[in-house]
Amino acid sequence: MENEIMKEPLLEKKYYKDCPGCKVDQAKELKKGASVLNLLIIWMLMICASLPISCLYPFLYFMVKDFNVAKTEADISTYAGYVGSTLMLGRALTSVGWGLFSDRYGRKPALIVGVMSVIIFNTLFGLSTNFWMAIITRFLLGCGNGIIGPVKAYATELFREEDQAIGLSTVSAAWAIGLIIGPALGGYLAQPVMKYPHIFPKGSFWDKFPYFLPCFIISGLAFPVLIACIWIPETLHNHKGGNECTDEAEALENGSNRVNKGKTTQKNENLLKNWPLMSSIIVYCIFSLHDMAYTEVFSLWAVSPPSLGGLNFTTDNVGNVLAISGLLLIIYQLILYPYVERACGPIRISRITGMLSIPLLQSYPFIAMLSGVTLYIVISLASILKNILSMTIITGLFILQNRAVKQNQRGAANGISVTCVSLFKAIGPVVGGALLTWSQKRMHASFLPGTHMIFFIMNLVEGLGLLMMFKPFLNDEKNTHSDQLH
Repeated sequence: MENEIMKEPLLEKKYYKDCPGCKVDQAKELKKGASVLNLLIIWMLMICASLPISCLYPFLYFMVKDFNVAKTEADISTYAGYVGSTLMLGRALTSVGWGLFSDRYGRKPALIVGVMSVIIFNTLFGLSTNFWMAIITRFLLGCGNGIIGPVKAYATELFREEDQAIGLSTVSAAWAIGLIIGPALGGYLAQPVMKYPHIFPKGSFWDKFPYFLPCFIISGLAFPVLIACIWIPETLHNHKGGNECTDEAEALENGSNRVNKGKTTQKNENLLKNWPLMSSIIVYCIFSLHDMAYTEVFSLWAVSPPSLGGLNFTTDNVGNVLAISGLLLIIYQLILYPYVERACGPIRISRITGMLSIPLLQSYPFIAMLSGVTLYIVISLASILKNILSMTIITGLFILQNRAVKQNQRGAANGISVTCVSLFKAIGPVVGGALLTWSQKRMHASFLPGTHMIFFIMNLVEGLGLLMMFKPFLNDEKNTHSDQLH
């Protein structure tokens, strides 16, 4: 009887009236299911973060060519890789700082600054008139873009634990769509004087800056998101002890009698010693290196001439393929992935999709042997499947990372993740562009000639990531923090 009397008050969760984090927690308690408004917030923020990253790929080949820095046509891919990597280098240098900033001052301020950075530096990139201006504006865009780390923490905190899969699925879906719609916009809107002469006359502003229009449109889309950020909820607790009051109640409900000890341990935890977190970040880095190299290589390969093993696509063709992929990816991520994740778990489904990716990617050089409508249909189907498989893996790793830590360290954890991933993504375009150039210079080699080699090398990276998803390297989800609490 005495135990029951003592337990009742302890089970009651304490909320602070003026704490924004407590208000969000109360809303989660009162309403089951994922809020459509919260999903829309996550979607808008991730679209803002991802569109500028990828919009340049369809026209980057032509942009670098216009800069007249490459000595030969095959060398264009190498210089394009330098431009593609600078954003990730800037992001790598600042992501931990943005994560710590969001843990101290809130997710909302970090997100607002990130959106402002997109508006300013993405616009300036579109006005680049030489190679170095393009490099510098992309680097500054990466330095100021503090969206990705905080928004992953934000997506975890806006939803109940049973709805976190759809929240983080929205993050990866919006990210994937941005990485697909971005190139579509770049493909359709770059060089508008050449494509739409009846709207954009020769000798006009658009002729002098042929790559400004897609950047301007993306910055224009980011502006209303910046305004909307004024009203988004803050999830960080501002009272002493952070969200420990709710954690304590949850621990008691699950029969734990070591609340204070566990609470202190988690609060002072060294994230670099959190193996469930760090192992998932390392695997995430490997797959991100692969995906970034793939994004760079696919766009450059698609517009390359058949003599170099390419598809001889126009920027419009590339835009069409990626737009189709994006539409079907939205359907998969928002409707099918949460059910697949519940049925298989994030690691198991990631392993399966990793295995399927390898033979698919190695088929690309054979697809290039096709022509006409058949080529267009087959490469579209391959692109759809490749993007679905990639985003399934990335979403699973998102879930593992955010379940491995508590809220008061989630911004820093995602900052570490984004920093590490950004370093690998900075390498991806440079290495991908250089290897594509090398591959295209050995079209008549006896072993893996031409583009067979570049896709084989990317598959080696994919295979390494796949091996690392098995024990003992990667812990399964039962070892993450959210389950340790129970």
